[in-house]
Amino acid sequence: MTTFDDREKGYEKKFAHDAELKFKAESRRNKMLAEWAGAKLGKSAAEIEEYVKEVRRADLAEKGDDDVMRKVKGDLDAKGVKVSEGELRNVMSEFLAKAVTEIEASK
Repeated sequence: MTTFDDREKGYEKKFAHDAELKFKAESRRNKMLAEWAGAKLGKSAAEIEEYVKEVRRADLAEKGDDDVMRKVKGDLDAKGVKVSEGELRNVMSEFLAKAVTEIEASK
């Protein structure tokens, strides 16, 4: 095997590893976001667990965070809970940073 082949395999492994890390971090972020929103919506612990699943399913609708944003913002708006889009995006960013830190610490 040549050095080029070794380098190519290395890049492939790094890409796969980074994609897995991104998936785990976003999934953990979605859980934290659903727990945060569920508390604002007055959901019980059991209802929050189900809501976490709903938010994670919503994330599969399309690439990016807009699907999660629409789901949570829509649910908050439907219950009359006032949270601006900017605040919600900030919360999502904070939770993503926290999720990445937790994942890296668990290595």
